[in-house]
Amino acid sequence: MSTTRSRSGILPSQDITRLIAGKVIDASPAIEDRQIQPASLDLRLGHKAYRLISSFLPELSAISSRLDILDFYQSDLVMYEMDLTDGAILEKGHVYLVPLLEQLKLPKALRARANPKSTTGRLDVFTRVVTDLTAGFDEIRAGYHGPLFLEVVPRSFAVKVRTGQSLNQIRFIRGTAAAPDNALLALHRKTPLLYHNDASRSVVESRHVRVDHGLFLRIDLKGSHRTDSRIIGYRAKKNSHVIDLGKVGHYAAADFWEPLYRNRNGSLLLEPEEFYILASKERIRVPSGYAAEMVAYEAACGELRTHYAGFFDPGFGYGSKGEIRGTQAVLEVRPHDVPFLIHDGQTFFKVVYDRMIEQSDRLYGVGLGSSYQQQALTLSKHFKA
Repeated sequence: MSTTRSRSGILPSQDITRLIAGKVIDASPAIEDRQIQPASLDLRLGHKAYRLISSFLPELSAISSRLDILDFYQSDLVMYEMDLTDGAILEKGHVYLVPLLEQLKLPKALRARANPKSTTGRLDVFTRVVTDLTAGFDEIRAGYHGPLFLEVVPRSFAVKVRTGQSLNQIRFIRGTAAAPDNALLALHRKTPLLYHNDASRSVVESRHVRVDHGLFLRIDLKGSHRTDSRIIGYRAKKNSHVIDLGKVGHYAAADFWEPLYRNRNGSLLLEPEEFYILASKERIRVPSGYAAEMVAYEAACGELRTHYAGFFDPGFGYGSKGEIRGTQAVLEVRPHDVPFLIHDGQTFFKVVYDRMIEQSDRLYGVGLGSSYQQQALTLSKHFKA
């Protein structure tokens, strides 16, 4: 891909490094190199967490003014304070607010967007960034100067977290970044974005590629590519032990997850407020000149959340020389209000491709220890393979 700098787009890793050097992004302790990803920066939990009565948006006052009180019993928001230095347990179903170690001094031409990390989403830990005097989550306005706070709501499992761990990430954006549909189709013809998830790994023909302000993908409920298993997904168990986010490859999946098996109809009935891990029918690639993001399911298609963590870095499913023929996207799914019946091959989610300002000096899966570069239907890295 071309390395010519674009006037608009997502900032690559080398520009993030420059922002850190210029104190546009600042933190104490200092930001570590491991936090810098090809098109994003991992944010770290601070020293305290506040158990809240409810979620909120600080449109009318600074967040610190709601937390800096002498008597939590007189607060309309805070129930109690927790120290994260040596680790603390966040109970499922409760709302927590954690001041992050990083803070921003964005120039007027630069805005940002946050998203949970893949591992966070796969544990059904709902996170979103809150900033001072804002009426929305995860969107950080251009020119914002101030601290960052993370709202954390474990939904299926209680989790143990510590200061310095990263549950979410942030991207920096200049101007309009999204690639239009005609550019996506042209890119697919030149540098394939979608492959069939079967033994052939053949390119999805252009006439079968659907676009509408992004690239549509389908759900896999047959798992026909998997000769060793009939499992097509997982559902979180209602009662389980605490998951320590610092332990990798530690837990037995059977203690936390119920496997779901394919049936002759290629269908699955999703129950309201249950949490599912499913996978895409296609294999997706993100060329080095682009970053991508899975976007919320259209409300008109049903009361269904199809992802928690949506960032795909440059090089996802691609490799350093394009040698990887795509990677399945893993979906974190939670239906609301009513049961929802889905079928194999049903259009299920959409991915928006954003142009990079210039090619990143890092690629996903190339020397970064990326966890999910060649994933299939994969639980978070905390579970034994």
